[in-house]
Amino acid sequence: MLNNPTEKNIESVEACIVGGGLIGLTLAIALSSSGIEVALIDQVDLQDTISPEFDGRATAISNGSAQVIKGIGLWNLVSDQLSPINDIRVSDKNSLFFLHYDHKEIGDDPLGYIIENRLLRQSLLKKIKDQDLIKLFAPSKITEINKSLNNVKLKLADGREIKTQLLLACDGKNSSLRDFIGIPITNWNYNQSSIVFSVYHEISHNNLAHELFLPGGPFAILPMLDMNGRHRSAVVWTDSKNLIPSLLALKEGEFISELYKRFGDLFGKLEIVGSKWTYPLSLSHAQRYIDHRFALVGDAAHAIHPIAGQGLNMGIRDIAALSEVIVDARRLGADIGLDETLSAYERWRRFDNLVLAVVTDTINKLFSNNIPPIRTARRFGLGAVNEIAPIRRVLMRHAMGTMGELPRLIRGESL
Repeated sequence: MLNNPTEKNIESVEACIVGGGLIGLTLAIALSSSGIEVALIDQVDLQDTISPEFDGRATAISNGSAQVIKGIGLWNLVSDQLSPINDIRVSDKNSLFFLHYDHKEIGDDPLGYIIENRLLRQSLLKKIKDQDLIKLFAPSKITEINKSLNNVKLKLADGREIKTQLLLACDGKNSSLRDFIGIPITNWNYNQSSIVFSVYHEISHNNLAHELFLPGGPFAILPMLDMNGRHRSAVVWTDSKNLIPSLLALKEGEFISELYKRFGDLFGKLEIVGSKWTYPLSLSHAQRYIDHRFALVGDAAHAIHPIAGQGLNMGIRDIAALSEVIVDARRLGADIGLDETLSAYERWRRFDNLVLAVVTDTINKLFSNNIPPIRTARRFGLGAVNEIAPIRRVLMRHAMGTMGELPRLIRGESL
């Protein structure tokens, strides 16, 4: 019930989610769709987060994450806003060697989809309005947290209190809840930032995503839905953080000239659409995901380099696994905040997330340089993998998020 919490001074809910971003909203819908009453808290008015000025990013949603979106009843709200990714081409600068993924090799489904963050948020908020089991406290600030053996009590700045069995932190990589609970993290900053924007172009992208590795960092071109009858793609341009300010200071024509150096004649004439945003890049991983009646989800637990577009997908897999163990515990009549329930979630997700963090970090270090021996080895490596069909197909399924021990939602089953 959007922006309409009960007038009682104390709210009792089964689960309380802090953080109204993409992960927090999705988790709230997943839990409430299974009959779990949820409180969702954020410091900002969530209507402000759907303005075009708030976030210019587009997000890659893997095939496995798409199954979760279908399973929680969100698909009909987002399906007409998704641009399918049918092929992915990975190349190293101007090398003749490349790695190409074609979805037809492993089935009819796309490898994934691209959607604007703003449009995904709109759909999530629209869905939440129809969920009577979600009580939204936004804008609202937590001033006090008290954990006891049987529950967690939160006090808000306006005097209201929330009592819950389980507190879930979805408040991002700089999670204040994680810090309050005292969970350490391993983290470091990359000497890179990303410029994010979209472009119109003359030639259709044909639902092909490009990942071009350059010495300063990866340059991704992601297929978006056409707009106003014009072809459109999202660009994630990663480069040295020291170079980013000078790139942003370029006049429009000069900036587009730099784009052509990376695009080549792939899409014909280019035109910038709207604003540009920039984001510093870092890696972080919590040393544990859980505490007494508390769990970290999404970027609060792990934040990785965007080199493979897997950040949100990792969080959605967290949601699928956590929702499953919570729902199963509830069906057995157990307390959903017990350590046994949360430990099952941590065992399920921690290793997978850690491996992907290491892999993306290694790939970025391997490709974001111009050292001749390394450059030669990686180019031949891309070409060799492209020629070995079984390995290529395994990598494609990993990119689709359909490998490993999958939660029911990712398998296309209901909770």
